[in-house]
Amino acid sequence: KVQRMRIPVDKSDTIRLERPFTEALVGDSEIADVIPLTNQSLYVLGKKVGATRLTILGESKTVLGIIEIEISYDVAGIKAQIHEALPQARVKVSSMNGRIVLSGRVPDAPTLERAVTIAEQFAPKAVVNSISVSSSQQVMLEVRFIETTRNAARDLGINFDVLSTKGRFSAQTNFPGAVGLGAFPANRTPFGTMVARLLSNGASADMIVQALEERGVARRLAEPNLIALSGDTASFLAGGEFPFPVGRDNDQITIEFKKFGVGLAFTPTVLANGLINLKIEPEVSEIDPNNTLRVNDTEIPSLITRRTKTTVELRDGQSFAIAGLLQSTNSKGIRQLPWIGQVPVLGALMRSASFEKNETELVIIVTPRLVRPAAPGQKLLTPFDKSVASNDVDFFVRGKMEGWKTSVRREKRRRADKAFRGYMLDIADVGGANAGDASFEGGWK
Repeated sequence: KVQRMRIPVDKSDTIRLERPFTEALVGDSEIADVIPLTNQSLYVLGKKVGATRLTILGESKTVLGIIEIEISYDVAGIKAQIHEALPQARVKVSSMNGRIVLSGRVPDAPTLERAVTIAEQFAPKAVVNSISVSSSQQVMLEVRFIETTRNAARDLGINFDVLSTKGRFSAQTNFPGAVGLGAFPANRTPFGTMVARLLSNGASADMIVQALEERGVARRLAEPNLIALSGDTASFLAGGEFPFPVGRDNDQITIEFKKFGVGLAFTPTVLANGLINLKIEPEVSEIDPNNTLRVNDTEIPSLITRRTKTTVELRDGQSFAIAGLLQSTNSKGIRQLPWIGQVPVLGALMRSASFEKNETELVIIVTPRLVRPAAPGQKLLTPFDKSVASNDVDFFVRGKMEGWKTSVRREKRRRADKAFRGYMLDIADVGGANAGDASFEGGWK
């Protein structure tokens, strides 16, 4: 009869026999080492992960027993370490074909990574991860790239009243739905600071942007929505590429293409209790025709780039202004009549000088959301699925640009058929002299 025995690596066990033996044969001594203690006991030491066979012989080479020895990783030790470090995780540890198999459920991705790291300390490169994460691991990031003038706070309707003589102001708002901003420095308030204060006090990001756009002091450069799995990176670029010479090889100019426009790369990590860690790298760049480099009669433009890189932690649906990048441009101009404007004294009367200073600020507002795909078989409808192009009668006679599909008409009729029907009673003078008198109105309704 063949018996089985499992021993962890670098652990030992003892085999006791009912009859004396004369010899013990091990199939692979590199996996397990067998040392006789007495004529009825053996000491077995696990040396390497694997399986081997131990044959025990008695007098006249009689086979007393066969033992299949499996040397595996310390499953009990791994399980104890994981449960001690991660008490909230429900992780099961097992051994299969010389590998450690992790299964169960954990609340978030960082907990999963820690469980795998602990197991790899016992079994390097031999861990099979079958753990599932209970929370949603897909993150949709709503990003708003907004460019505003420097004094957008005043154009939005925010008045600053002096609180003290120490150079600090108190902000009050006078537009519907606004909230107080607290204290600001006495100089012009950065738009990014204003947005951050408004968001922290519960104001809607859409309300802020819409109010600025209605005043004409802000414009949306881009408003992308990106979805990425927890731990993966998603990127976005709305712009283009232009050729840029980078060197010469055998009288041939090497060309590379430089990207410009509105770009974004982000890596989400879903933490416990719905907290989302975001590594965000937004960038806004544009071609600067005023700063060029001439190479072999070819003008190469430069780029004006505004870039930031940050890490924030937000909950599902929370908004945060991650950057306020200021750009200041100064321009001078002189208008004059030809020749006359250069006359020493009279020319000053025939020309006019102008100086213009323009300050714009780029603000980036991010809002992460945990999302899930639609249920299997569920069809996602678009506005085009409910309408069709109008025919000649609808277009020329009824003046309709489009019409409803037949299935939509049927659904509307079905809902109309389920409308409430019954009698309506008019109870006159409830509680008065004529209490209890009633009359019917209509019939079926």
